[in-house]
Amino acid sequence: MCGFVAMIALNGAGVDSQVIERMSASLQHRGPDGAGVYLSESVAFGFRRLSILDLSPTGNQPMFSPDGRCVLVFNGEIYNYIELRRELQTLGHQFKSSGDTEVLLHAYLQWGRECLAKLNGMWAFLIYDLRKKIIFGSRDRFGEKPLYRYRDSDQIFFSSEIKGILASGYYQGKTNWKTVSRFLYEGRLDRPAGEQETFYDGIEQIPAGSAFELNLAGQLQEWSYWSLPHCTDPDMKDPSEAFYQLFEDSLRLRLRSDVPVGLFLSGGLDSTSITCAWARLNPNSPPGSIFAFTYQPKEFDETIYVNDTVKQTGVELIQFQPDPHDLWQRLERVIWYQDEPVHSLAAVISFELTRLASERGVKVILNGGGPDEFLAGYHVFFANYWSSLLRSRGVGEVWREIRAYCLAHGGQPSTFFGQFMVSQLRAELSRIPALRQLGHWKRRGRMQKKPWFTAELSKHLQLENSAYSEPTLETVLKRSVEQSPLPLYLRIEDRNSMAHSVEMRMPYLDHRLVSLAFQLPANWKMNGPWNKYVMRKAMRHRIPESVRTRLDKFGFPAPAKNWFANGLYEPMQDLLSSRGVRERGIYNVDTIRRDLDLHRQGKIDATGQLFNLAQLEIWSELQKPDSKFSLHPAVASNQSALHAPRISESSSMDIG
Repeated sequence: MCGFVAMIALNGAGVDSQVIERMSASLQHRGPDGAGVYLSESVAFGFRRLSILDLSPTGNQPMFSPDGRCVLVFNGEIYNYIELRRELQTLGHQFKSSGDTEVLLHAYLQWGRECLAKLNGMWAFLIYDLRKKIIFGSRDRFGEKPLYRYRDSDQIFFSSEIKGILASGYYQGKTNWKTVSRFLYEGRLDRPAGEQETFYDGIEQIPAGSAFELNLAGQLQEWSYWSLPHCTDPDMKDPSEAFYQLFEDSLRLRLRSDVPVGLFLSGGLDSTSITCAWARLNPNSPPGSIFAFTYQPKEFDETIYVNDTVKQTGVELIQFQPDPHDLWQRLERVIWYQDEPVHSLAAVISFELTRLASERGVKVILNGGGPDEFLAGYHVFFANYWSSLLRSRGVGEVWREIRAYCLAHGGQPSTFFGQFMVSQLRAELSRIPALRQLGHWKRRGRMQKKPWFTAELSKHLQLENSAYSEPTLETVLKRSVEQSPLPLYLRIEDRNSMAHSVEMRMPYLDHRLVSLAFQLPANWKMNGPWNKYVMRKAMRHRIPESVRTRLDKFGFPAPAKNWFANGLYEPMQDLLSSRGVRERGIYNVDTIRRDLDLHRQGKIDATGQLFNLAQLEIWSELQKPDSKFSLHPAVASNQSALHAPRISESSSMDIG
């Protein structure tokens, strides 16, 4: 788990050692345990190391192959590295280190680009193949680890975070107002299908599940090496037991570490299952040997469920109780580390939870993210489940499922059924291109009439063209994994953890587990009143029954509505009086003040809009060279982290 940067010079421009060192220094938080630089005439790599596996110098990067043919920079973990090392050893490969970096490098030497299919883990990496004169790079299947790219006429830059590219001094772009307007008008931070843009014009994100080859002339070939499978209704005796076996094996692999490991624990199904399985895998661990970090606001109290898990497992619970003023003060720092705005104050709470873990000496955190997106954990997915049933089993089955749902959750089955059938009619009508276009223009009209913003902002608003999408469960789950919200959540968790030099691991995002889930029919994901149905069956007698049979869901909530009405009211007033807001030219400030007062009175809920406006203003201020968290090269160049060991191409044979 680390961070890296790269510079590829085109047209004979040559690389500059000070540039790559400056870029690397901006990522010091991702790797405080070591640094290294590789330089050749046209390729430069910079690396920051966070030591998790093989803490010795043999795990340092940039890492060369024994013959000097390839040099690698790698961020992430290959969890099945032990199994891969054994396979490679039978093929004649020899290893100097005990970690996963050298295994990845030898996997490329053995199998070339086909090595990706053998990897179980999270990664972003670049390999400079000196014989082929190409850069081979990739991101993991779900995009747990980040990689950004920027190109001008004479250079191509890569970085684990956007700030690494900004620190180069070569970025001449500006604010991407198309992305910003979509954020302010719609609250959207996801990327439309096929789009990899960021808040910075010209800086793009390498797609998840993709790989590329770049030659030294700047010619790029990029492809997807993996995609989600379709429902095949696999022939297995007990899908729930198959799910559990894969889950436990995924957790076993993700517990491999040479440093202390902890976890985030809520009262929900996902983190509880991780906690109980971890305790089961380590039956001889003394009580209190597992640190579980939790956040329990009084407005969303899950204490009864958390306590049941603590009783069963003996974990040591460490609670975080935030103050809204403290979180507000942290927001600027969070956005600096994130490079872009976040979805809610829950991201700030996650930031602080990771800080708490770091202060306890924990360098790896297990996180329960993922099942909500691929196992239908959100309440809104019930309508999509019923849509799938309507197509496969008919109206009668839908009626039975809606009745079972209402019996547990409340409500009149006839009302739910009527609303559902109307929604299906609308979905069918949306197959007609003319009606989709009409809806597109109506949506744009509504956006442009939003009273908070001026015409100066609305002219940048570009809504994606409407395309028909089936409202079935499989379709929306695929979108939730590939587009929204999972990619955003992964970005936030990566930056929040790496800000504190902590590695975040997601046991549920083992591609074997996700593939199994997508092959199962809809009724193994939702059934009657239950979501995550296969998982609930898998955890029977393995987790507290109080958690397994919960019907409500809090997620990772923050009582932000109350905070903006009370403790954050005055800070928002101060922000609206600031020079930046006045001069931005995109706000109707009087209208915003009026709505802030209405929010305080409880007459409207403007939580999301207020938070997003505050974020954009903080983000805008961070772009200034005199910001205390400035990314300006002149500031970065003064950091002591600048002085990283340098590796020249000629010294490649001396590197293990």
